[in-house]
Amino acid sequence: MENKYNLLKEHIEKVVTLTEEEFTFIRACFIYNYYKKTECIFKEGEEVKYLYFVLSGLLKLYYTDENIKEHIVSFAMEDWWETDVSAFYTNGNASFTLECLENTELLCLSLDDFDRLCNHLQKMERFFLRKSIAGHIGSQQRILSFLTSGAKERYEQLIARNPALIQRIPKSLLASYLGVSRETLSRLFS
Repeated sequence: MENKYNLLKEHIEKVVTLTEEEFTFIRACFIYNYYKKTECIFKEGEEVKYLYFVLSGLLKLYYTDENIKEHIVSFAMEDWWETDVSAFYTNGNASFTLECLENTELLCLSLDDFDRLCNHLQKMERFFLRKSIAGHIGSQQRILSFLTSGAKERYEQLIARNPALIQRIPKSLLASYLGVSRETLSRLFS
């Protein structure tokens, strides 16, 4: 179990340096959870209790429209963070569903513990600010890609940014993420 928390420490220390005492405090704010493939961590309409750090596995965050069509917002794999941001920070209900595509190990951080970390350690506030900015940049790049690029260009951009991710995502989910049908994806890349 200690090794799992070391992954979190290494991740944080890519942005800020920590003393052992500081990391002991940080570690106490997280809880470990294991989820099986296809298990939902939360569903649309449910309370979102945690911000999740992925130790191992793969997640998809998606919205289901009134026609029961799934729209994938993001994927998260090792060394990534995921949640329904709005629901988590406002104590609201989820607009999305977070589902495991593989068996997944997570470290979970509640809003109270998030606030405690940021209030107690200014460097953690800086860490989360950097992560938030990176996430915002990624979201804007994805929106711009949808506005200015075709499916083939979006696919190439995804490969360039996340080559390891492509090997782990089924083609049907990749098509949904890119905003095309499975058939269109097959035609583009056959």
